[in-house]
Amino acid sequence: MEHYKNLGGDSGVSAFEIGDDSIKVQFSDSSVYLYTNQSAGAQNIEQMKVLARQGEGLNSFINKRVRKAYASKLR
Repeated sequence: MEHYKNLGGDSGVSAFEIGDDSIKVQFSDSSVYLYTNQSAGAQNIEQMKVLARQGEGLNSFINKRVRKAYASKLR
């Protein structure tokens, strides 16, 4: 997993891993969720990838757009 930059300083996201059609997100409580094109929609996954790489806005996006649309809870 790649460390999330957290440029805003108050994110609940701590790390991420980008796949071809998915993104794994690790939160500050160590939980890890897998979001896929199928579970959350390709457009949302692509936006999450952009935000993850930028290091800002991912937690807010998840809370507003895809909160329960994960494919599985990995940890």
